[in-house]
Order: sequence, then structure tokens, then C-alpha cells
Amino acid sequence: MEEKKTRILIVGASGRLGFELAKASLEAAHPTFALVRDSAFSDPHKSSKLQVLSTSGAVLLKGSLEDQISLVEAVRQVDVVICAVASRQVLDQKPLIAAIKEAGGVKRFIPSEFGTDPDKTRISGLDYNFYARKAEIRRIVEAEGIPYTCICCNFFASYLLPSLVQPGLKTPPRDKVMIFGDGNVKGVFMKESDVAAFTINAADDPRTLNKVVHLRPQGNVYSMNELVDVWQNKIGKKLEKIFVSEEELLKKIKETPYPENLDMVFIYCAFVKGDQTYFDTESPGGVDGTRLYPNQKYVTISEFLDTLL
Repeated sequence: MEEKKTRILIVGASGRLGFELAKASLEAAHPTFALVRDSAFSDPHKSSKLQVLSTSGAVLLKGSLEDQISLVEAVRQVDVVICAVASRQVLDQKPLIAAIKEAGGVKRFIPSEFGTDPDKTRISGLDYNFYARKAEIRRIVEAEGIPYTCICCNFFASYLLPSLVQPGLKTPPRDKVMIFGDGNVKGVFMKESDVAAFTINAADDPRTLNKVVHLRPQGNVYSMNELVDVWQNKIGKKLEKIFVSEEELLKKIKETPYPENLDMVFIYCAFVKGDQTYFDTESPGGVDGTRLYPNQKYVTISEFLDTLL
């Protein structure tokens, strides 16, 4: 008899990552459900995405994180719940956790993390509780005894990489470039669609149960100096390097109002402190997603930079 495919619910399917997660789930032939709030249908951008998903076979369930009855109803229909709400809304997952607890049949919850591991960051007090909120959700999930998998993919390629990690720029520099710290600390960038594919692989894998899946593929881990070298080779031109020391960067962060200073906070976290790469991916509670799924294709940083030429 054919094994029944895991039923997956995506919360936030009209968002950038949520849409990729729903597409990846459908591509892997999972019965795929999306929790959609009424307002999404009247937003042309969101409703066109939902139309694509619906046409591809996703079941759209009306509901929201503010409506507990709709939440429990949606959760009761699936085996795995993946949440992709925006980072600033991570605490809005509390009712979802309560619904999962009440429904009782969920085999796996993947909370909205998809960034730097909040338990590994060492920038206390600088990030306006950005990581503390994600860590808080982890602790609640653990305390409730809900089976989980956390996905830590570090930076999305659409964030900071299009500017070659230059705050305030929209495209990569062609003349001079700022290097933060000594430029040798490595950060990680991954395309959203690739993160989604790895996530769907991990969603019902026994090896990822109650673990943090770290995504750090070869070809996606670069220091600022390496990024600049690759870009210089692509444009056939040397850039003037301006080194910004840790002290100068911290001063700039303090002088710049929130939230305009967040890009610099994240740059400090990744490229000065090394919070994305200082630890072993297989450290206690962690697994290496690229080792688990060696055949999963992904776009490298170099390939991504080609699209910016």
C-alpha cells in the first residue's frame, strides 16, 4: 500500500517565504493547506499568489491567528504546521501554539524562525529583542511538549546581498565598498525558494525531530572580503575598500534611530561577531541540513550575484 503523504499547513502563505514554502510543499506532492485571512483576498498582490497556490492544488482555509476556532479547525486537518509570519510578528504565534496543543494530532511544528539561530546570537541589548522573541517562542514550544523542528538559514539572499552588504544601497557598489570589522568573518545567504525546499525535506524527517536544522551550504558561506573579491571579478574592476571598525559600527548603530539601524545590527551580528558561523552545525540539538539532503539543489552566492550584473 502506498504511504500517505504528510499533510502540511502553511501559516502566512501569501508572504514571500510562506508562498515559497507552499509551492515547495505542493511540488513534493504533500496535501497542502494555507491559512488565509479574509483581508488577503482583497489585496491584489496576495490574492494573485493565493490564486496560483489554489490552482496548483492547495486548499485555502479561511482563518487567522486572532481567531482561535478557525485555528484549531485548520490545525486538526494536518500533520505538520509551518509558520512563516514576519519576524516582527513572531509572538503572534502564541495562539497557534495553543491551537496545536488543543488539536492534539500535530506531529511537527516548524515555528517562524528562518534566520540566525536566536540561541546562538551574542549581541545582547542591541537587537531590540528581535532574537529574544524568537527564543521565547522556542521555550514555549518546548515547555508545551510540542514536537518541533527549527530552521536556521541565516540571511535570505534578497536581504543585504543585493547591495553587497552596504546599508542604504539597493544595488551592489561599482566604485567603493565598506568592509565591516576585518572583513574575514563569514556570514551565510540563502535564496528563499531553497530555504523552502530544505524546510519541506525536514518537515517529516525523523532525523530532524526536536532539532534545529542549520543551513550553511558550501558556496553560500562568505566573508565580506570574499564577497568583494567575487564581485570585483564579475565586474572586472577593483573597488576602493573602506574599513569600518567594530567601534565605529557600534557608534553608528547607537547614533541611528530604530528601526533604521537594524541592517547595521544584523551586519554586526553576522560579519563582526560571527554569530552565523562560530559554532558547529552538529552541536547538541543541531543537525546540518545540507548534509541531511545532499541532493537538494540550491543557488550559490556567486550565481545570485550574476543576476545583479
